[in-house]
Amino acid sequence: MLLNAKKRGNSLSVIIPKEMAVDMNIADGDMLFATKTPFGYEISAYDPSFAKKMEIARRGMKKYRNALIELAK
Repeated sequence: MLLNAKKRGNSLSVIIPKEMAVDMNIADGDMLFATKTPFGYEISAYDPSFAKKMEIARRGMKKYRNALIELAK
């Protein structure tokens, strides 16, 4: 899909078509993440650093499941 960059002040902006926004599950005001790849930049609603932190948290919750259940009481 070809997107057009427009000058906005000192920056450039790109308008994301509605069907693309629906496919990406993003709405007005959502944050997008740009990740540098060997082929350029990938723009997505996926935050790699948050995903890594969540994986660590999931491992901790699994390991300390019983203690967390007790603390929740």
